[in-house]
This record gives sequence, C-alpha cells and structure tokens, in this order.
Amino acid sequence: MDAIVKKVLYVEDEPFLGRIVKESLESRKYDVYMAADGSEAIRMFTSTRPDICVLDVMLPSKDGYTIAREIRQINPSIPIIFVTAKIQTEDLLKGFESGGNDYLRKPFSMEELIVRINNLLSITQPKENILLSEKISIGSYEYNIQRFELERDGKSRKLSHREAELLLLFIQSKNRTIQRKDILLKLWGDDSFFNSRNLDVYVTKIRDYLKEDTSIEIITIKGVGYNFVF
Repeated sequence: MDAIVKKVLYVEDEPFLGRIVKESLESRKYDVYMAADGSEAIRMFTSTRPDICVLDVMLPSKDGYTIAREIRQINPSIPIIFVTAKIQTEDLLKGFESGGNDYLRKPFSMEELIVRINNLLSITQPKENILLSEKISIGSYEYNIQRFELERDGKSRKLSHREAELLLLFIQSKNRTIQRKDILLKLWGDDSFFNSRNLDVYVTKIRDYLKEDTSIEIITIKGVGYNFVF
C-alpha cells in the first residue's frame, strides 16, 4: 500500500527560494501549497487542510508570527515550523509564544528541513498500527488501548480519559523527546499556565502507575519536554 502523501503549507515571499523549497519537497513526495502573504496563507490553510505549516517570519503586511496565531485559532494542534534569519533569543521566544513548534535558521539545507518536518509529523500524528492494536506491552505492563486499562501481575488499573491520552502520546513518541508545548496543544488545545500545571499532575500520575517496573522512565528534559523510555 502506498504511503499517505503529507500536505505542507509553505509561506514564503521570496519567489526564487520558494520555488526551490517547493520543488525539493515535491520531489520527496509531499504535496506543497505555497502562499506569498498572510491573507493568501489563511485562505489556503482553510481550503487545503495541511498536515504541517512552514512559515517564513518576515512577510509583507502580516508576519509569520501573526499567521501562526491565526492558524492556531483554527487548528490548535497543527505543527508549525518557522524559517527566518532572525535568531535573537527574543525572536525565538516570540516564535514559540505565537504557536511555533520549531525554528529553522536561514539559510538552511533541504535535508535539515525534511528531518524537522518528519520529526514533527511523527510526534503530532497518530501511529495507525498502535491505534489499531487492542493491547501494547510497556515493559512488564500490558496496556489495553481500547479499555484504558493498565495491567501487571494480574492487577488492573483503569485510567481516566486524559491519563489515557497522555500515555498514548508517550507510547507514540517512545525514545524520542516530545515537547511540553506539543502535549499541551494536542491534549488541552492551548499551553496556558493552568494547563501546564495540569500536565505536571498527570505526568506524576503516569509515573506512579508505572513505578513497579524500574526499566520504564519518563525523563524530564528541563525547559523542553519529556522522553518516554522502556
């Protein structure tokens, strides 16, 4: 069966660079929808429903940060990569605060862009083979995905819906770092302080549920996110 073609919304006002990136992505079997300004970008986002957005920051009339905020109002969980020559700390913070998941400095290589696109898609999109499974092994535990039940040594624990969502995200990103921001946007729809504290509580609960198997770890990467290892 052929792989599902992923759709990329690419917003860039430099025609030469835009054409190179678009053709390079298309040669790697992506569908690319390119816009040159903010108004066109939002219309295209709404009509094409892309899987990921790659946004230049410096654009005429409306910058990439503004476009990202508008996109987030339509789809809180879509992955967004900024590409820009602006690399000061305040620029990076502004990018993440406006809804960006990743930041790529100009000039960039196509291989680096491809890696970042694939990484974000792997984190934010569900793994069909996992979702189609009834049970999955987590160390010495068996997790029933359909029933939200965690089993070990004949004992069973029923997870809440939110706990089950978080554990599934961890399973899907096994041995890879998943950003706090990505979890918050995926599960709560925004990354407010209140929801961030809720996430801390749920991570603590999941750790407690899995503590009987010391080979399982939810490693906190300070200021970034988590790495689920088993």
